[in-house]
Amino acid sequence: MVEASRIFHTTLLPTFPHLHNNYKPDSHTFLTNFPRKRHGLLQVLHCSVSTENDTATKTTPTQTTVPWGCDIDSLENASALQRWLSDSGLPQQKMGIEKVEVGERGLVALKNIRKGEKLLFVPPSLVITPDSQWGYPEAGEVLKQYSVPDWPLLAILLISEASLQKSSRWSNYISALPRQPYSLLYWTRAELDRYLEASQIRERAIERITNVIGTYNDLRLRIFSKYPDIFPEEVFNLETFKWSFGILFSRLVRLPSMGGRVALVPWADMLNHNCEVETFLDYDKSTKGIVFTTDRQYQPGEQVFISYGRKSNGELLLSYGFVPREGTNPSDSVELSLSLKKSDICYKEKLEALRKHGLSASQCFPIQITGWPLELMAYAYLVVSPPSMRGKFEEMAAAASNKTNIKKDMKYPEIEEQALQFVLDSCETSISKYSKFLQASGSMDLDITSPKQLNRKMFLKQLAVDLCTSERRILFRAQYILRRRLRDMRSGELKALRIFDSFRNLFK
Repeated sequence: MVEASRIFHTTLLPTFPHLHNNYKPDSHTFLTNFPRKRHGLLQVLHCSVSTENDTATKTTPTQTTVPWGCDIDSLENASALQRWLSDSGLPQQKMGIEKVEVGERGLVALKNIRKGEKLLFVPPSLVITPDSQWGYPEAGEVLKQYSVPDWPLLAILLISEASLQKSSRWSNYISALPRQPYSLLYWTRAELDRYLEASQIRERAIERITNVIGTYNDLRLRIFSKYPDIFPEEVFNLETFKWSFGILFSRLVRLPSMGGRVALVPWADMLNHNCEVETFLDYDKSTKGIVFTTDRQYQPGEQVFISYGRKSNGELLLSYGFVPREGTNPSDSVELSLSLKKSDICYKEKLEALRKHGLSASQCFPIQITGWPLELMAYAYLVVSPPSMRGKFEEMAAAASNKTNIKKDMKYPEIEEQALQFVLDSCETSISKYSKFLQASGSMDLDITSPKQLNRKMFLKQLAVDLCTSERRILFRAQYILRRRLRDMRSGELKALRIFDSFRNLFK
C-alpha cells in the first residue's frame, strides 16, 4: 500500500532524546581551521509543523516538499539505483523493482525463489550508518565534536548528502527515496485531532512531532546558528528535517549481528511488509552482506515481502503510513487507557505507589484479540481496591509495572469482580468514542478547495477509518470476553447463594 513503509527489526527503536545535555564541546579548541563555505546548495521551501490545536483552521496548509527524491511510485529513479548498486558491488539479484499492488513499488521475484533461501547480500560498504564517510566532511566533524546521537546524526547526514546532489556518493539512493514519506509527521495537528480523536496513537503522533521539532530547534540553537556556512538554513530547516526523520522512521534497520548498529540499507528498503511473513534483515558473517532468509517460496512475478516487526496497526501507521486490512495482522493491538479515580479516598496513596514504579494516574495498556496483559489487571486491582487493602497497594503497583521481577500473576478474589467491571467500563467508554467517529466519518465535511486537497483528505480519512475499525474490533472482542466472565461469575455466585439458602432452610 505504501512505499515509504520500511523498517526491518523486531523491536521499536527508542524515541530520540532532546539534545540539551549532549553538547559539551571545548569552545577553545573547536574546529577553528575548517573551511566555512558550502557550495552547490539547493533552495528549500520553508514550512512549520503546528503542535498547537489549530482546529479552527479549516483549510489544509500547503504541503511543501523537498527538492530531492522522487514520486512514491517512480520506477525510473529506482532503476538507476539498481544500476548504481550493481556497479558498486551488489551481486546479481533474483528480484527486480516493479510497480505492485501492495506498496506502490516493491521487489518482485524474477526467478523461482525457494523457502529458506538467502537473498540480497548488500555489502556493508553500501550501507549508510553513523560511521559512514560524509561527502562534506566538515559537517561530520562538527557533529562528532558535539557528540550528536545516531538518530539526528543520520538525519543531518541525509540532508547534507542530498544537498550535494550528484557530487554525493549516495545521490542515486537519495534520488530513489520518496520526496514526501507517508508519515504522520506530515499530518497537521488539526488532522490528527479530527481523524485520530478516538485512537491513542494520536498522542504518540503528537509526541513524535514534538520530538522532531525539539531536536531540530536544539540543533539550530547549539550548532547550526554557530556554523551557518556549514549548516545554512536554506538547507537545514524544519521541512528537510521532517523529510529526513520520515525516512529514518520508515527505513532505518537495527542489525543484531553488527552489534545492534542502526543503518539505512539501499535496495533492501524497497521490500514491502506482510503481516504473515516472519523474516528480518541482518548481517550474514559468512557472506559478509546484509541478507534475509525467505520463510516461503516465490514464483516469478510474485512480490517478495519482509516483516517490519511485530507491530500493531497503529504502530504501522505511525511510522510507515499504512494500515493493514482488518483482521490480517496477528500482532494488532489497541491501547486501552485506565485511570485512577480522583474521588477515591486512597487516591494519593495509590498514585504514590504507581509513581514509585514509573507509572502514572492514567496509564495505557495494549489489548490484543487474544486477551490483555497481566499488568492491566494489576492496575485495575489497584484502582478498585478498598482502604482495607492498603497493605497491597505497593504489591499491585509493582505488578502493574513491567520493570520489576515481582510475580505478576496474582489474583485478589475479593475484588476480582469489581476489577473486571472497571476494565469493562473503560473498554465500553473507548468503544463509544470509536463508534462516534466511525458514524460521523460517513458524513464528515472534508472542506476542500482543490482536487489535490480532496485526494489528501480522502486518503487520511480512509487511513483513520481503517485504523479505528481494526482497533474497535479488538475492543468488541474484549467487551464480549469481559461480559461473559462477569456473567459466569455472577451466575456462579447466585447458584452458590441458592445452595446455601437451601441448606439453611433444611436445618430450620
